[in-house]
Amino acid sequence: METRETRDFAREIKFKTQLERWPDIVRWSRANLSPDGHGAGEHADEYQTSSLYFETPKFDVYRRSGSYGRSKFRIRRYGAAPVMFLERKFRTERMLVKRRTSVPVEDLQRMDSPNADPAWSGYWFYRRVILRQLRPLIQLSYDRVARIGDSPTGPVRMTVDTNLRVLPMPDRAFLAGAGMPILQGECIIEVKYRVQLPAVFKELAAAFDLQAQKISKFRSALRSLDYPLPKDADEEVPTAVADAEREHGGSAGYFD
Repeated sequence: METRETRDFAREIKFKTQLERWPDIVRWSRANLSPDGHGAGEHADEYQTSSLYFETPKFDVYRRSGSYGRSKFRIRRYGAAPVMFLERKFRTERMLVKRRTSVPVEDLQRMDSPNADPAWSGYWFYRRVILRQLRPLIQLSYDRVARIGDSPTGPVRMTVDTNLRVLPMPDRAFLAGAGMPILQGECIIEVKYRVQLPAVFKELAAAFDLQAQKISKFRSALRSLDYPLPKDADEEVPTAVADAEREHGGSAGYFD
């Protein structure tokens, strides 16, 4: 399976809050939004994810050097599923472009081949990471609850992530739930929408007194492994939702 998606005026705001508030926030999301139909559990909205994130030897992705700041490459697996997803996300101020191809988990070994088969459905991903000198550096895993809905400007999505863990990737194994905990005692909420913040998410922020924050699971994970990487001055600085939406055009969050 392969999908390509382009979303004009794709926006995203992130929040970070205490883990003890997770049950109430999830109950709110289930009362106000619908399951996406692909999740597990009683409410069909639960995921266990493990993703391999790619980086260059000079940490160009983290440092957002040139085009590396606009695109990210990762391989994601859900739980113990027999397939994995090769993903490229490219963001500009105006749009988000995402390409995703599912292949058998066993195909991970193809990434080590000096000459992958051009007929392989994942060859586009292989070719691009080789050209950009990218290698899988870490595995990031977490538990997610995901809900979706509609708004006057298009579809919306809300996710709540907990149990975040990072694992260095010398072996590149998919080990969901393994590794060193990061952002302990906290959960990460992401809301995605188009054009302008929908009323439902304004209600969410008001109900739980949430403030927007620039926060990246990828960036937090790298720093937790003691790589000598600088932290941005405005990272994790709470901002009123209205101010964040106005200042960042609705993209108040680091690109994960």
